[in-house]
Amino acid sequence: MIRFFVAAPKGLEELLAEELQQLGGAEVKQSRAGVHFSGELETAYRVLLWSRLGNRLLLPLAEFPAPTRDALYRGVHNIPWDEHLAPDGTLAVDFTGSNAGITHTHFGALKVKDAIVDWFRNRYDRRPGVDTACPDLRINLHLHRDTATLSLDLSGDSLHRRGYRTEGGQAPLKENLAAAILLRAGWPEIAAQGGTLLDPMCGSGTLLIEGALMAADCAPGLLREAWGFLGWQGHRPQIWQRLAEEARQRREAGLGKLPPILGFDADPRVIKVARRNIERAGLQGRIRVEAQPLEQLIAPPGGGLLTVNPPYGERLGELEEVRPLYGLLGERLKESFTGWRAAVFTGNPDLGKEMGLRAHKMNTLFNGALECRLLQFEVTPEQFVQAGPRAFVPLELDLENHPFANRLRKNLRHLRKWAQREGVSCYRVYDADIPEYAVAVDLYEGWVHLQEYAPPAEIESAKAERRWREILTVAPQVLQIEPERIFSKTRQRQKGAAQYRKLDETGQFHQVQEGGAKLLVNFTDYLDTGLFLDHRITRDLVRQWAQGKRFLNLFCYTGSATVQAALGGAATTTSVDLSAVYLDWARRNLDLNGFSGPFHRLIRDDCREWIEHDRGHYDLIFLDPPTFSNSKRMEGTFDVQRDHVPLIRAALARLTPGGRLVFSTNHRRFKLDEEAFAGVTIEDYSAKTLPEDFKRNPRIHRCWVFRPY
Repeated sequence: MIRFFVAAPKGLEELLAEELQQLGGAEVKQSRAGVHFSGELETAYRVLLWSRLGNRLLLPLAEFPAPTRDALYRGVHNIPWDEHLAPDGTLAVDFTGSNAGITHTHFGALKVKDAIVDWFRNRYDRRPGVDTACPDLRINLHLHRDTATLSLDLSGDSLHRRGYRTEGGQAPLKENLAAAILLRAGWPEIAAQGGTLLDPMCGSGTLLIEGALMAADCAPGLLREAWGFLGWQGHRPQIWQRLAEEARQRREAGLGKLPPILGFDADPRVIKVARRNIERAGLQGRIRVEAQPLEQLIAPPGGGLLTVNPPYGERLGELEEVRPLYGLLGERLKESFTGWRAAVFTGNPDLGKEMGLRAHKMNTLFNGALECRLLQFEVTPEQFVQAGPRAFVPLELDLENHPFANRLRKNLRHLRKWAQREGVSCYRVYDADIPEYAVAVDLYEGWVHLQEYAPPAEIESAKAERRWREILTVAPQVLQIEPERIFSKTRQRQKGAAQYRKLDETGQFHQVQEGGAKLLVNFTDYLDTGLFLDHRITRDLVRQWAQGKRFLNLFCYTGSATVQAALGGAATTTSVDLSAVYLDWARRNLDLNGFSGPFHRLIRDDCREWIEHDRGHYDLIFLDPPTFSNSKRMEGTFDVQRDHVPLIRAALARLTPGGRLVFSTNHRRFKLDEEAFAGVTIEDYSAKTLPEDFKRNPRIHRCWVFRPY
């Protein structure tokens, strides 16, 4: 068994490994920008003929330390070169990498060449020549730190150059990238079922030709005449000729079963180029291409795969020009291609949101150095969405090494044990622990609530969108919760009426448990869920202190603290809020726990006005006002920092001797004016009410307990 290495573009390693296994490779192992495998020489020849994804097939000869130029020379000079090259043959050297002793690839290539030439001169008094264009033997040396790997390049020219394309369109795909797109999109399976392949912006026809070669069982290397092994002394012509003849027979048989393959382009000039490429590939009459604008695109009979590589809008000013193109593509798909599959390859996945289709899969591939996405769609009405900024498609990520995944996994391990021990079923597992992934992740029993903090203005929108997609890709996999049970929204400072605006109209509530209470949460319709998790301990204190007490909940929100007070044995509860929606929510929470009637009052009013005029007396008051409010039903505005003194004084006036007032706020920079409350004992409960799941951010809320002397 011989060990080989197939180099490939970044992002194709997984597909290439599968391909090499299918071609008979053993001990297949992925590496950076390539795949190692073992096999006989026949296996290597088969890979050269049939690989649709590789760039070069390398036969490693030696690996040796090369910290200096002299060590490099000696390592190369130790090889018995007449086993590989005739004394009067020609060679070329490809050199990659560097270290402290060898800083230039050109210099490194010269040292390798000198070592080989000197080896022949010493033994044969002759030396091989250098031919960089078409050598008998191409040598590859890769230097990584102080280790050199010396190999023979048996492919010669890159394998992606099949031989059919001598001219391309404006931005042609490389052939092996086109093949990867088709493999990821499932074209071989669709072709086997007789489905059609259609490219509505086919350019020079690369996707169409690669699709035809794949569907017809044609070896992509069969058209090539020059190979790197032809001048190699280890070449076995009989094996190669047998494999090539076998490939020709398979091609003839496969071409007779080719399904329909169609291509269109708005530019008649590139259609002419595509036709010439098709002819050189020996596929004339088997692929139909025509000049036709996208607006006229109609699906042919039957189903199949629509695959396309539209413009990306890479250059300055081009983005807005190409954006309508994606919208038009989405319209044509939804109108005419129901039941088809579609694969859109783009360097700007944000443009995919213009299509109004929900992608069920997204793959990362590289077009040269440009990181691109393959968006895959099932064109069915269930996948039609309104085009917009949150048309999410999952990413392909390395979850073992992804920073957000690792931190989320670490937090989950710790907090899950704590939650089970404490009987907590709703808790925060992540809160912008890594600044680049600024999101809060809350678990509500079987559901997940994600709140993305709005990124700073200086962060590029594309980068922010990418991070958000990474979060949405990672969360369901690490948390092991189905994506449909994950609810997400962007949290930013609300101004004016926006702070009261509903985000959705689902009206869908979910029941959760907290400290014996049943509570309703809503993940979609409002910015918050209806249950502030950081107040969990505060609500528990209310329950502990409520036995036999008259309880008042000002700014009661959804009444979760009122429910805890009632469970704690409160004699009466009074809950006040200006919002009819929240009061109805509070009523439903009380009803859910069996509390109703005259002992549990719900009052709709401006809390500041109401507490000034109320003449009741209370033994326990919970006061958790908003940071800021400017409701239309309220006189003026409310600012907790500015207005907390008169508000707390008014509440204290209603507190019975020996009673408690619990004041809480989420204003991060709030400063309590303690000097304004003479005759009152004030105890800071902020640290005492900080739950384990919020300790990463100790200023998440502030809390004090007021008790008159």
